Amino acid sequence: MFRLTLLSIFTFVSFMIQAQHSFSGSISDVNGEPVVGAYVLLGEKSKTVTDADGKFEFQDIPSGNYMLKISHISFQKFSKEISIPEQSSIDAVLKEQVIQNQEVTVSALRAGAKTPTTYQNIDKKELNELNLAQDMPFLLNLTPSAVSTSDAGAGVGYTGIRIRGSDATRINVTINGIPINDSESHGTFWVNMPDLASSVESIQIQRGVGTSTNGSGAFGASVNIETNNMQDDAYGEVALSAGSFDTYKSTVKFGSGLLNDHFIIEGRLSKIESDGFIDRASSDLRSLNLAAAYTSDDHLLKFIVLSGRERTYQAWYGVSAEDIATFGRTHNWAGYYFNQLGEEGYYDDQVDNYGQDHYQLLYTYSGLANWKINTALHYTRGKGYYEEYHGSEPFSDYYLEPLVFQDSTINQTDLVRRKWLDNHFYGATFSAEFNPDAPYQLTFGGAINRYDGDHFGEVIWARYASQTENDYEWYRNTSVKDDYNFYVKGLYDFNQKLSVFGDIQFRMIDYTMEGVFDGSPEMRSMNYDFNFVNPKVGLNYAISNNLSLYASYAVGRREPVRSDFVDAPQGEQPKPEKLNDFELGFRSQGYKFAAEVNSYFMYYENQLVLTGAVNDVGGYIRQNAGESYRAGIEVSGLYNFSNQFTVEGNISFSRNRIEEFRTFGETDLVTYEDTPIAFSPNVISSVILRYNPTDDLSINLINKYVGSQYLDNSGREVSKLDDYFVNDLKVGYNIPIKSGIKSLSLDLLVNNIFDQEYANNGYMWGSTQYFYPQAGRNFLVGFTARF
Repeated sequence: MFRLTLLSIFTFVSFMIQAQHSFSGSISDVNGEPVVGAYVLLGEKSKTVTDADGKFEFQDIPSGNYMLKISHISFQKFSKEISIPEQSSIDAVLKEQVIQNQEVTVSALRAGAKTPTTYQNIDKKELNELNLAQDMPFLLNLTPSAVSTSDAGAGVGYTGIRIRGSDATRINVTINGIPINDSESHGTFWVNMPDLASSVESIQIQRGVGTSTNGSGAFGASVNIETNNMQDDAYGEVALSAGSFDTYKSTVKFGSGLLNDHFIIEGRLSKIESDGFIDRASSDLRSLNLAAAYTSDDHLLKFIVLSGRERTYQAWYGVSAEDIATFGRTHNWAGYYFNQLGEEGYYDDQVDNYGQDHYQLLYTYSGLANWKINTALHYTRGKGYYEEYHGSEPFSDYYLEPLVFQDSTINQTDLVRRKWLDNHFYGATFSAEFNPDAPYQLTFGGAINRYDGDHFGEVIWARYASQTENDYEWYRNTSVKDDYNFYVKGLYDFNQKLSVFGDIQFRMIDYTMEGVFDGSPEMRSMNYDFNFVNPKVGLNYAISNNLSLYASYAVGRREPVRSDFVDAPQGEQPKPEKLNDFELGFRSQGYKFAAEVNSYFMYYENQLVLTGAVNDVGGYIRQNAGESYRAGIEVSGLYNFSNQFTVEGNISFSRNRIEEFRTFGETDLVTYEDTPIAFSPNVISSVILRYNPTDDLSINLINKYVGSQYLDNSGREVSKLDDYFVNDLKVGYNIPIKSGIKSLSLDLLVNNIFDQEYANNGYMWGSTQYFYPQAGRNFLVGFTARF
């Protein structure tokens, strides 16, 4: 099957046929001035951007009727149905935008057509095609070099994504330009934002370092999310879906439309429930999104609330090969106990319970000639815990004295504990974009943010209480982290073909931790300061309107995460990491054929990697590994065989190595040379075969291949995770409606149609592999009505 995948990809990347027809045009404003950088969409597949003279051209277009759509952040959208070859060109005039598009807010962080970096744009339509209950990482699973994971095995609950082998702590995520990564762990916990995809207008993924962004440094990719643009027409929408493992999703959306020419209110309520593929790996997820906006010719003021609540039964323990053979692929050790009364069972409330509320106040001003100014204030409130039953725990682990009763001494007790995280994250972001009638553009921006969080543990029940009472607190520590960054980006056009891009970011961090830490009863105080300079430079050369070459060099520096500091040996301090990222590629865009080929070399200094040792609560310890690298080539493309049949996909080949890695073996220190980096498959590919027999029916066969990878950095056969090849089937049908309801649609997604047994994640405990098995054949069916 994998050979068929490769054959399909190379067929649509390399195969081109003789051009049939061409279509061109020019775009200007009401004053006759050319509109530069307008996005032009012909039909559903072919995209391009207007050049310095406001012109565009498509080639290789078969005869037929097409919808031409033109958009630009400063103008109202333009659309017109055209017939080819009867019409071969158009002169379009765009009117000034009255309602400012929120894309102005995120454009300062996004790459454009001339930006010499590797990126992919994903619009609302693409997300909605798969948005039936699974979380965001699974909706992005088909993007280049991406591997998605799910603890519960079916894409609901705790999920994650790796890009180019880099995990969530190395992928920068922003929503409307505001950082989402946790300030201390650098992770993004999608489970805290259930059904976020239903509130997303577009996403841009930049692989590698990318352009300067806000928040933690991008060491594998950045994911820039823009929430829904406000709509000037009132609407309502109901979306319901259900499927395997008692999975249910319900979403209700509404919009007031434009009120009194200035005000808009929109909202969404969502609920997702699932028992999960893994035993007891249930999820109860709820979310709310409210947005209110005031708009005028020069101003846009928008207030957004994103609120999420999650309660998930823990499924993060994994299962060994021996356990799979004994208990089956769905076995889950979480919650198991054998207590001091000799009772055996599973604790009902072995759950993760967390709530997170995001508040954003966004303002855009476009009243100054050639300037667009964006500012935002934000506040995120997070609070929650995970609860665990522990049998026969020593009192000393909780800094308690043994219990003496008459002539006997009790040193252990069964207990239930909660580990809490209670935090606040707030600050401001800003950007100013200068686009004069000159061959250059400038963007100034940055952010000032503070994180204030408490970590503490409570014993909420104990069989033998010693000196404790209910909710006894055995540790508490506080973290305060100030993060400032400022950047300047510029693009200069030497001529209509050659552009040079420059970008420099200054980032300053002040991080303080103080208090009693779990596993350490002494009061501790730690303070760290970091100052980073991250330059980027690149060239873009437009061979034609549809073909361009680019090359770039970018530097990324980032600080260690909280656990690196806490677990470091006394007297030692982990070093910050540095990444030198070289990217070289080309993009080709036509109607029948589109392709991008990108090569990269990511060279790390002092990359923090797993050592194999663990701390006294079982967490992995990391250390600086010196020199390491990731090198690869990414090919993506699309080929339209006809108006009904399209093939699109991507494939990545890479080599990921640590030049010298030292870790703890069974008895002593072991050194591995030229060893593979953990969780870095050498081959990743996705292919989608799309068949649209009618305008209302679509049938998609989706396949995903992930090559073998290692669960640690040793490269040993015992730590190898096998490759897998999974096929899904997606069918969508729009039910024709004559009046009343705007649209009705039915969607069916059958995952893993060939019932492949596989695992996409795992870890090593000594020499034992632990896996996260994924679901066999399963389905989701959805119904959406829009009013």
